[in-house]
Amino acid sequence: MTVDQEDRVDALFHALADRTRRDIMRRTLAGEHSVSALALKYDMSFAAVQKHVVVLEKAGLITKRRSGREQLASGDVAAVRSVAAMLGELELLWRDRIARVDELIASDPTQED
Repeated sequence: MTVDQEDRVDALFHALADRTRRDIMRRTLAGEHSVSALALKYDMSFAAVQKHVVVLEKAGLITKRRSGREQLASGDVAAVRSVAAMLGELELLWRDRIARVDELIASDPTQED
């Protein structure tokens, strides 16, 4: 992976590491919401929710558009699929490594049955 790709992966996982941001993702994937409507759901200030939305937007997980005075946020399904694909690749990598460890253990001549 290039440095840019690694930075993108870091941004994605950082964005999804927070419970509130994951909930915002679920809500915006289900449909477009104004940032002010999103903020009503959480026990925090509008500014705090807006910061969470900015983190998700910078990671490419949501998009925002203006409609009059409101900012409308939508989850990006393609970005979520890219995260799922990355996790799938990591799963395959670790399954392969575990299988190789199992093979090494099975072929160890010092192992007692």
